[in-house]
Amino acid sequence: MKNTVCAAGTGRSTTGRRPGTDPPLTLDHHQQHAQHYRQMTLKTVGIHQLTRPISIKTKDGALQQTVATIELDALLPHERRNSCIEVMLPLLADFAEDIHVGNFPDLLHTVQERLQAKEVRLTLTFPYFIDKQAPVTNTASLMEYQCSLTGTSRQAHSPRLTVTVPVTTLCPCSKEISTAGAHNQRAEITLAVQPRRFIWLEDLISLAEECGSCQVYALLKRPDEKHVTETAYDQPMFVEDVARMVALKTISLPGIDWFSVGVESFESIHKHSAYAYIDSSDLESLRSPLP
Repeated sequence: MKNTVCAAGTGRSTTGRRPGTDPPLTLDHHQQHAQHYRQMTLKTVGIHQLTRPISIKTKDGALQQTVATIELDALLPHERRNSCIEVMLPLLADFAEDIHVGNFPDLLHTVQERLQAKEVRLTLTFPYFIDKQAPVTNTASLMEYQCSLTGTSRQAHSPRLTVTVPVTTLCPCSKEISTAGAHNQRAEITLAVQPRRFIWLEDLISLAEECGSCQVYALLKRPDEKHVTETAYDQPMFVEDVARMVALKTISLPGIDWFSVGVESFESIHKHSAYAYIDSSDLESLRSPLP
């Protein structure tokens, strides 16, 4: 074994490094590390929490201006090292004036082609407003619904649509055991569908609104308050009942490949919420015709 000789009184080796330390990296080592670094596969790259104004086509033929939170992810080949941001942002700007389920596939495939990506995934989350009239006085007001569109470049059909819809639920047990009144509360229905054909956000929202004890309105006058109170009292529903009713209505829609329903009831007399969830993958028997 070769001995390391130290210069007298210095404690340093004559090789120029301290005893026991690793030799410095050579140029070959640096090149090998750089090669491994470039070949390291990233699962996805993209942009999150980007807010941009967009236009959504409404059922009555107009364009609604809103603001979307955007998440755009791409699975890139490891040899691509350029930033994807410089490609993603201009493309999103090109489509922002008229985004709808019809041109979603074009946007995804354009991004995929420009980035030479294996797959691209895009999610737009935005508030959607519908002019809604009170049930008795017909007082008009804007109701806000949280919606999202999610699509991937691998999909040949429309993107996944998700709507979150507020309703009222009234507890059947509370009504049964009480001599007067029953506790009720606001609940939220989150309905996600994977359609094969075009479907309006308004239609999904309307479907969900029909499945609670009563609908929720942004503005009510006294006659309207009386109506919604009595309507909810006449239609008591557990959170499970709401989820099942939404599922039954959705499963009857044509051209729906998959859907899920989540219902959360913000209990007025409890600290906790009540929750129910249904996935259409568990309901295949209901899709088959009865004997």
